[in-house]
Amino acid sequence: MKSASVALLAALALLPWPAWAQDDPTAPSEPDAAATPTLAAPPVAPLAAPPVLPGLPERVSEVPGTWDLSRDGTNRRCVMTLVLDSGESGRRLRFPAGCRRALPIMNGMAGWLFVDRGLRLVDRNVRPILDFSRRPDKRSYVAKLENGEQYSLVPLDTVAMRPVGAAAADLVPDMAAPKPAALQAAAPVPAELQAPAVTAGPTPAPGTYALDRFQERDTCRITLDAAGGGVHVVPGCHDGGLEVFDPVRWRYANGRMTLTAKRGHTIDLVPGGDGRWRRDPEVGTTFMLRRVE
Repeated sequence: MKSASVALLAALALLPWPAWAQDDPTAPSEPDAAATPTLAAPPVAPLAAPPVLPGLPERVSEVPGTWDLSRDGTNRRCVMTLVLDSGESGRRLRFPAGCRRALPIMNGMAGWLFVDRGLRLVDRNVRPILDFSRRPDKRSYVAKLENGEQYSLVPLDTVAMRPVGAAAADLVPDMAAPKPAALQAAAPVPAELQAPAVTAGPTPAPGTYALDRFQERDTCRITLDAAGGGVHVVPGCHDGGLEVFDPVRWRYANGRMTLTAKRGHTIDLVPGGDGRWRRDPEVGTTFMLRRVE
């Protein structure tokens, strides 16, 4: 009997058992790859578009302001003001009487029009005198006459050049620029993350400066008083453009020297080395101040 039981157990040990019976119930089960959630990559914010530099007007409402009209290759120029007011010959323009002497072509000008994103200076009968089109750099206009003369029209201070909302800020300052709350102050930036300080460039020294043009030197001289003071044209000046501009004040800020005319027009200049200051942007007729005394 005992030998029969032993034989039975040996036979049972040799029988094939199902695979599930051989699994270790205590062994950890492998996770189901299909059931395992995958972490989504965080959305990548699109790169911000580079800021657009102010340029020429896209619509008639952006034209008003001061403009520099000059004849290319000469020192003949005029700073004029274009306004939105309508007149008998299009919209009105204003300029000093001396402009007619500096640029005889202005004798018949009576108004302006904005046509096909270009500017047209017209006579009393609304006939075009100078028909300006955009230059490829979109920073100024150019007009060419049949006799070969070429004129440039450069914006100095126009609505198109001002920041968006600047007009609203001037009209309603409290609504356009609300005061920040006292608890909204930003946390200080760590020193290692701060940008290096910008080194200031050379400052203009008071004294006498000669005006150099494209092909002419020392066409006129001006004196600059102490910092932020007056500007005086030295007698004997034979530069019609500067006489028309008629600078009366100057100031220096953020690396730029600004000459201000009696009528409020301005010209910005940047250092050119060796006591020279050149107009920026360099458009139209060359304008370079060179310190001589």
